[in-house]
Amino acid sequence: MPSARPLVVSGMRPTGRLHLGHLHGALANWVKLQEENDCYYFSADWHALTTSYDRTEDIKKAEREMFVDFIAAGIDPQKSTLFVQSQVKEHAELYLLLGMITPLGWLERSPSYKEMRENITDRELALYGFLGYPVLMTADIILYKATRVPVGADQVSHLELCREIARRFNFQYGNVFPEPQPLLTEAAKVVGTDGRKMSKSYGNSIELGESAESTAKKVMGAVTDPARKLRKDPGNPDVCGIFYLHKIYSAPADVAWVDQNCRTAGIGCVDCKKKLLEKLGPDQERMRARREALLARPGEVEELVQLGTQKARAAAARTMEEVRAAMKL
Repeated sequence: MPSARPLVVSGMRPTGRLHLGHLHGALANWVKLQEENDCYYFSADWHALTTSYDRTEDIKKAEREMFVDFIAAGIDPQKSTLFVQSQVKEHAELYLLLGMITPLGWLERSPSYKEMRENITDRELALYGFLGYPVLMTADIILYKATRVPVGADQVSHLELCREIARRFNFQYGNVFPEPQPLLTEAAKVVGTDGRKMSKSYGNSIELGESAESTAKKVMGAVTDPARKLRKDPGNPDVCGIFYLHKIYSAPADVAWVDQNCRTAGIGCVDCKKKLLEKLGPDQERMRARREALLARPGEVEELVQLGTQKARAAAARTMEEVRAAMKL
């Protein structure tokens, strides 16, 4: 029977080990959402093919690591449904059917399409699958009749395209899908060790559960305020990635201490980084311990994902029966 609780759907592409940006940009919020919503969190392995079509051998390994990171971060498979996109074939069927009614102009105007074409230059992206990415994303969401989708403010336009496609289907064939509403989440800003947004592709990330020694090495070598050349120079914490991490990990009194003493040159960048590691180091060690315990029981994690995938298949099959009936197929 359908649940009375709001239904949330979200996924991640399995492109490698998750890092602090993933944790504070999405996972921490997912953990909170599972308490009051029916949550479906999935491995978007077909989506990974849009940019990693030439490295398919890496996807399954990355997927196993990703589910371990999900659970280590606090996603509870007893509360949330974890599944693999490609193992629920209804995603592909609905993707095809939605593609028949989605205007080409909608896809070409997609902000994510333009952004990724500009930023990813090391491979061919003038591909049908890449252009159709938003249609597959729409199928992923409405297949489960999601009512809420967690997004940042900069992603609302992406979800609006999904809503437009669902609206067009309902107009053409009758009301089958609710229009998913954006669940605006204020994600903590996480800057990488080089001052840019933390990203595996930039090589500037700190992975979840990375050892205290490796974490310390990356933090101590991280870029801070580029205008602060000497220890006696006042700094600007608002442009420093280390300060953003302080806001996440350090107590309010320590954040205020760093802010004041950085601006007045009361401390140097080394002092600031050491203060951060007092909290970040132990937190990473706890995450590492949880990850290692899960990695020692790979069959258990796989079984949990398979159970979630079976549940997702059942829900998807019910929806597709309605879709075929509405379309008189």
